[in-house]
Amino acid sequence: MKDELILETITVTKNFFGDKSSGVNNITVFIPKGKITGIVGESGSGKTSLLKLLSGHMKPDSGDVFFHGAPLPVRGHNMEPEHAKIAMVSQDNSDMEMAATVWDNLGRSLPAEDVNYKLQKITQALNLLGIYELREQPFGKLSGGEKQRVTIAKALINRPEVLMLDEPFNQVDANYREGLQHDIRQIVKEWGVTVVLVSHDPSELLSMADELIVIKEGEIVEHGSPEKLYESPKLLYTAKILVSCSELTAAQAKVCGIKSKRGAVVIYAEHIQIASMALGAKWLVKQVLYKGFYEELIIERDEVTLRLQNFALRKYPVGSKVGIKITKFYEFGKWLG
Repeated sequence: MKDELILETITVTKNFFGDKSSGVNNITVFIPKGKITGIVGESGSGKTSLLKLLSGHMKPDSGDVFFHGAPLPVRGHNMEPEHAKIAMVSQDNSDMEMAATVWDNLGRSLPAEDVNYKLQKITQALNLLGIYELREQPFGKLSGGEKQRVTIAKALINRPEVLMLDEPFNQVDANYREGLQHDIRQIVKEWGVTVVLVSHDPSELLSMADELIVIKEGEIVEHGSPEKLYESPKLLYTAKILVSCSELTAAQAKVCGIKSKRGAVVIYAEHIQIASMALGAKWLVKQVLYKGFYEELIIERDEVTLRLQNFALRKYPVGSKVGIKITKFYEFGKWLG
């Protein structure tokens, strides 16, 4: 059964200063209801512009944006009913008062006359994000992760149907990030909220999103599940955006024992294994990057550099030589004659 759509754009274009290389161009995209849709692309590719178009914060130059199948009005001085159903969380916390307490910041978006309703809604939102103990703290004195939780709690306080998140984990410490990601997934599961998430970090999107949209120079170039795009990317751009990988020419691939039929070869770090071959240990370990429970080795042979994951910590120091086995690779680009 096809997923019910909540947001969609039909050939939407939005450029800035008359420059067609800015913004987005002729984008048609479908956002399924009750799912997490991630938007990924290199810096300046149009991710945030697309998010603002989908939320009604920006008017397209041409094309249409629909919410529940009806045209979405652009946000102006007067809030339309649709706008209350689409909440936007940006990176700059611009709608928060730094000197005010967490409680007062959340209460600003609620009617003041109904005290019991206000108490109930603020308490629910704080408990939802696990930050009730921060209620009396000034917002400006919170850590980056705490601020982001408060900002998301405020966005959810009136039970929107869609939550837009622009780089939500950008200023969040690593130990705080996983918990916040878990909370967002739970909110989607329990409330049925639709989340549209923009991030520069592929690991966040791979672990959170149900659907991924890959954008390049203002155009959608690939879309699908994280598993599909990671395991079977159609484009070199997608592979490089999502994965720690080595990109080689066909000539460089020959050094690795690969006879490529196309102009570019990509090898994921996890698809290179260290092989037990004393006479074939021709790759020099140039760097060892400690990653906690594993290392990333940078190895070189005949001016070809590869990255691989090594779980036998400290076994292969800089200067040692190793043999390798490549279990999988991807070919992209022009077909060779």
